[in-house]
Amino acid sequence: MKKTLYVSDLDGTLLSPAPEITVHTAEVINSLIAEGMNFTFATARSIYSAIPITRRLDISVPCILMNGVSIYDIRNGRYLKTEFIPPEASAQVLRAFEEHNVRCFMYKLEDEVLGCYFSEITTKVMRSFAESRRNDYKKPFTQCARLADIADGDTVYFTTTGPHDVLYPIKCAIEGIKGVDHAFYLDIYNGEWYLEVFSENASKYNGISFLREHFGFDEVVAFGDNLNDLSMFRAADVKIAVGNAKEELKAAADIVIGKNDSDGVAEWLSSAYNK
Repeated sequence: MKKTLYVSDLDGTLLSPAPEITVHTAEVINSLIAEGMNFTFATARSIYSAIPITRRLDISVPCILMNGVSIYDIRNGRYLKTEFIPPEASAQVLRAFEEHNVRCFMYKLEDEVLGCYFSEITTKVMRSFAESRRNDYKKPFTQCARLADIADGDTVYFTTTGPHDVLYPIKCAIEGIKGVDHAFYLDIYNGEWYLEVFSENASKYNGISFLREHFGFDEVVAFGDNLNDLSMFRAADVKIAVGNAKEELKAAADIVIGKNDSDGVAEWLSSAYNK
């Protein structure tokens, strides 16, 4: 009998537009986990928002955080694997932001504690990002004079959000930096774009490959909606796009199901699991 892992993206896929795990989605998935289904999620979110927002689920397999930067064991409260950015690459990334006069948030994982740092908040979108995560998820933010002064071997992630035309030149500059990769995609909640930078070894693809290898999964079924899920699809045996997914993701999918605002993932699992 095949040992299958079901892994879903969160925002725009498993979460409702609220965003939240609906009561119906939780009931369906938890009942299937109780029957033996292996289920987890892969998200761009960090531990601070991903864990509270999925608290209704009895997650049975370590999850993938920050686009594959970390593999996190929810049940035991510990990181299993984290990909760090080489210091010289972090310095180049920060120079790219500075040269285009754009500020960003920088994440460091020190002694199993994830911290978020910034030099200044210059836009309403950045302020909203910080305030919502500080207020809703108790995420710690620390201001410092220069991010370059503290960008060391513990650095794992850079992120900012804003208009496409402002962030696109930075994306192009980052593409030439050895040791890092990036995700650049539209925020489904505010219409702005996210630019996220992480180790070249970090991806949803590598995260799923790690789970497959270390937990002996024979098959992976993946659910997604946005461009940063293309990496996850490349690692999956069965690729499923929700109805609200980007056209590029639908084109890469084997199956297109219901939308996230109608519990599409849960409905498909309810009808397809063990069938």
